[in-house]
Amino acid sequence: MNMIVDYLGYIIIIYMSLASFFYLILFLFSAIILRRERDLNKKEPYEDLLLSDEIKPISILVPAYNEEAGIVSSVRSLLSMNYKQFEIIVINDGSTDKTLNKMIDAYQMIEIPLVVRKQVPSKEIIRIYRSKLFDYLYIVDKINGGKADALNAGINVSRYPYVCSLDGDSILERDALLKVMKPIIDSNEQVIATGGSIRIANGCKIERGEVMEVDLPKSPLVVMQIIEYLRAFLIGRIGLSRHNLLLIISGAFGIFNKSWVIRAGGYEPGTVGEDMELVVKLHKLIAEEGTNERIQYIADPVCWTEAPDTFSILKRQRTRWQRGLFETLRTHRTMMLNPRYKKVGLISMPYFFLIELMGAVFEAFAYIYMISGLIFEFISFEVTLTLFLVTWFYGSYLSMCGVLLEEWSLRRYPKKRHLVRLFLYSFTEVFWYRPINIWWRLLGIWQGIRKRSDWGVMTRKGISKDTE
Repeated sequence: MNMIVDYLGYIIIIYMSLASFFYLILFLFSAIILRRERDLNKKEPYEDLLLSDEIKPISILVPAYNEEAGIVSSVRSLLSMNYKQFEIIVINDGSTDKTLNKMIDAYQMIEIPLVVRKQVPSKEIIRIYRSKLFDYLYIVDKINGGKADALNAGINVSRYPYVCSLDGDSILERDALLKVMKPIIDSNEQVIATGGSIRIANGCKIERGEVMEVDLPKSPLVVMQIIEYLRAFLIGRIGLSRHNLLLIISGAFGIFNKSWVIRAGGYEPGTVGEDMELVVKLHKLIAEEGTNERIQYIADPVCWTEAPDTFSILKRQRTRWQRGLFETLRTHRTMMLNPRYKKVGLISMPYFFLIELMGAVFEAFAYIYMISGLIFEFISFEVTLTLFLVTWFYGSYLSMCGVLLEEWSLRRYPKKRHLVRLFLYSFTEVFWYRPINIWWRLLGIWQGIRKRSDWGVMTRKGISKDTE
């Protein structure tokens, strides 16, 4: 019996060790890339792009469902974007609050006649408004259909060749569009989709849609999410993007070549992981057509967004994310280990299945095993200790590496006390935050198996203070 239990422990240790090794490789790739690009944003001639004929106009799509707390501020930040030509399309997805009325009042919007060419599926558009103050600002009022459906409606209304998906509670830094479009221009449009970093705005001083001062929130729950984002973006996505292995561009901020999105069928209505679903469909289309288009992540620019500050709201978000991952992998399971899809099928899909999806299962067994090892004598102390060290490395040390990359590259958190606090919280992640997150991820997998597809209510408090 003891031998069987020990073998189970060794299996978990081997899995955690291999997953940690893979993350460590991604960290090294990311560190090298960030080292090369360190301070590059200060030297890049982004201003020259404003005068270039190569710069492409962008349609910024902002799906909004019950976003009355922050939608006016978020749109205000977009109006001052440092970019040559763009339009802002807010899609009111059947909100039951005052989202639509607040936009109409704040920006003096009037109803306009507009013929919409339905290029991707979406539910009925009731009416379209345009601002009398800014002729490039629109709001689309439509029947509720979910975020993916709202984005599809925005694509149908949009006029420009590139679309930017942006959450209704997000705030872009002023040069963000220039920075995220530069790889597309430099590649002669071979890059068909790009995404930037997402940072958590809770605790920051934000006025009239602009980040005035960066600070850490008081809530330990939100601080842990900041660390989680640093790890996911600065380690995971930089390393995967370098080899065109990226399967997700955050729905909070991404740029897409509209013609490719339309050819891929647009966003998938009914799914809760619409951002990953679209990127996987684009990879699939690229492979099937035998072209060399790429999907790329750029560490800088930065988009600031509001993070959940209660366990109940965070639980809904994390179970939804995991459910979206499960649904996408299930839908596109024929790509898994399929040589036709090259590195995406042979590396990306297995990675997201074995580590991002099944990691929650193995980590749950690791915690159960370690707790049992402390209570019952039939589990050897050596195996339990080894498993704890591997789990701590996987759960906490790699998060500390993410904080290190933040200090080494973007340095959005300027004070030393910020870094000290982030490092200390990273050290504790494996003891409280990660076990809770694992449970939520397991619930997300279970909901995916049951094919439960509701979005869940996300309460917003608003991150920007509107002062006159």
